[in-house]
Amino acid sequence: MPATMKQEWKVERLEDLPTVVLAVIQALGPHRKIALYGEMGAGKTTFVKAFCAALGIEGEAVSPTFSLLNTYDYRSMEGKRQFLHHLDLYRLSRAEEALDIGIEDVLYDHCYCLIEWPQVVEAYLPSDCVRLHIIHTEDQNRMIRLIE
Repeated sequence: MPATMKQEWKVERLEDLPTVVLAVIQALGPHRKIALYGEMGAGKTTFVKAFCAALGIEGEAVSPTFSLLNTYDYRSMEGKRQFLHHLDLYRLSRAEEALDIGIEDVLYDHCYCLIEWPQVVEAYLPSDCVRLHIIHTEDQNRMIRLIE
């Protein structure tokens, strides 16, 4: 991870999330694989929705709780068609289940991949995967913190 990467971002209001997501995207640099940790209701899916919106993905991103994987397309700044993969692994109990749906294909391509509940596939995450912990703070805010 770049030494200059900010380590945490505070989200005081939902209206602040787009600005925070843009800051996270900028800080990610070339990193495209993002594991999202946090308790139920912390805001992982809300973060993914804001991330998708920041990239210009049309329509609202939905949680792939039952399908496990959603893929969205968007246009890069250069006008090239790009893809974002959104995984929700909450229902999985074993890494083999993730392998059965072809998780390695999306973990090792050049596209963004945001993974909710990544614990079950921790051993398969790329070495350059960025780990973000979304914390629901005592004052009802959220803190997005880089895990090192």
